[in-house]
Amino acid sequence: MSRHDRLISHVFPIVEHQYTTRDTILYALGCGAGAEDLDLVYESGLIAMPSMASVLAYPGNWYARSEIELDGLRTLHGSERIELAGHLPVEGHVRAAARITAIHDKGEGRGALVVSSREIRDVADGRLLATVTQRAFCRGDGGIGSSGGPVPVPAPVPDRAPDRVVRLATSPRAAAIYRLMGDDNPLHIDPAFARAAGLDRPVLHGLSTYGHVARMIMRDAPDRVFRLMDCRFVAPVFPGETLDLALWQTLDGLAFRARVGPRMVIDNGEVAFHSR
Repeated sequence: MSRHDRLISHVFPIVEHQYTTRDTILYALGCGAGAEDLDLVYESGLIAMPSMASVLAYPGNWYARSEIELDGLRTLHGSERIELAGHLPVEGHVRAAARITAIHDKGEGRGALVVSSREIRDVADGRLLATVTQRAFCRGDGGIGSSGGPVPVPAPVPDRAPDRVVRLATSPRAAAIYRLMGDDNPLHIDPAFARAAGLDRPVLHGLSTYGHVARMIMRDAPDRVFRLMDCRFVAPVFPGETLDLALWQTLDGLAFRARVGPRMVIDNGEVAFHSR
């Protein structure tokens, strides 16, 4: 069996995850929420951020596990997509098992796009709460072979000026808090490790940036329920930097991209809402 076939057929363990309102609040804090976001940080009237689906029943950094046969050190988080049945519970017991759904080979020496997905279900009744799809650019795995049809095309951003631009500050402490969600990659906390990786200092988790954007869109559309959120991560964000989030109104939601100064950090963003 080829390495490609072993990856596609790999059976991931089921991850069960019990979380409480404390975890829901901690997630919001790691995405920049503060006392002004009372519904995200206070047990009375608490709601869960839709982007919290990205950390529920999270399988961890499986790219680096020896049995996966990928070059985890040269793997980058390319994009994240969540699809939601409705509001997430503020506490619960969920389970999911990841699976590799497609591999898009760019050729020897050019890397491969590895797509994985997991369905997050309530343990008590099997109800589907969310589906999370992650695309990783495995820079060291070109030539592995392709499957799963054509490479997914990112959502287009309108070719016109944004309808509005929202400035969004991140905290210098954001990565130190967000890593408590289970992503303990030293790249986000250890200056020596970050320098060894070619960076000036530790970077903010891409999924924390993702959550910061989700929180701002929640405020932009306070009466809407997220159906999906998707975007590409195109450059790192450092804790303490300020995002300029450009928003475009679309037929059923919003398109977005974000910059830090002239540097594009998120592109091809889309949010769609459930019908009223």
